[in-house]
Amino acid sequence: MKLDDIKKLHQKKYRTELGHFLVEGEHLVLELEKAAAINPALKNSELYVTESFKDFPSRFNKHLVSEKHMAQMSDTKTPQGIVAVAPLLTASAQASVEKVVYLYEVQDPGNLGTILRTLAWFGNFRCLLSPGSVDPYNPKVVRSSMGAIFHVSMELDVPLESINNRFKSIATLDMDGKALSDTSFKNFDCYVFGNEARGVPREALQQMNAQPFTISGCGAIESLNLASAVNMCVYELMR
Repeated sequence: MKLDDIKKLHQKKYRTELGHFLVEGEHLVLELEKAAAINPALKNSELYVTESFKDFPSRFNKHLVSEKHMAQMSDTKTPQGIVAVAPLLTASAQASVEKVVYLYEVQDPGNLGTILRTLAWFGNFRCLLSPGSVDPYNPKVVRSSMGAIFHVSMELDVPLESINNRFKSIATLDMDGKALSDTSFKNFDCYVFGNEARGVPREALQQMNAQPFTISGCGAIESLNLASAVNMCVYELMR
C-alpha cells in the first residue's frame, strides 16, 4: 500500500474505503502474527519497520521505511518503529455456544478496547456494536484492546431495533433490577449495555422486554464506568 493511503487509515472513512486498519507497536504486531496463524485473511497484512526493527521475524511482507515516513504512519507521539497494515476483520457465523454483548452507542475508545480484552480473555463472546458507536478500528481502540480485537468476533452497525427479532431473551442493567448474582442472569441470549452518558432508550428496552439486573453497590456514587460494568457482568456469566 502506498504511503499516502496508509496515512489515510487514521480516518474511519478511508479505513472503510480501503478495507484496512493500522496495528502499531511490537506487542500488537506480535498479537497480529498469532492471529494470522489461524485466520487466513490476516496473512495478507503488510509490515512497515524502521532500521531498529529490520531483523524483526515476520510472516508478513516487510518494508523498511525512514523515521520520517514512520512518523507519518504512526498515531502516537513517539513512534515505536513498527506498524502493520491489516485487512478489516470479518465476523464469523455465530456459534451456538457464544454469548452476545450488544453495545449501544459506546463512545469512549478506552472503554471499547477494555471490553474487548475482557471478552477475549474469557472467550466464546460476540460483540455487537450499534450505529453511532466508536469505530473498533480506531487506533486508540486497537491499542487499548492489546490485541483482543483479533480474537473477538464483532458485528458493526447493528440496529438496536433488530435485537428483539434476533434474540429470544435479552438482559440489561438497571438500578431497580434483580441482583447480578441471581441464577437467572446466566440464561439470556443477549446482554445489552448503553451509552456512557445516556444508557439505552427506556422505550426500546420495554419493547424488547429486556430483563433488568443490577450491580449492587454502597450508593456513594451514581454509576459505574461502562467497561467496569460490562466486565463484572461477563465475569458473573463465566463464574
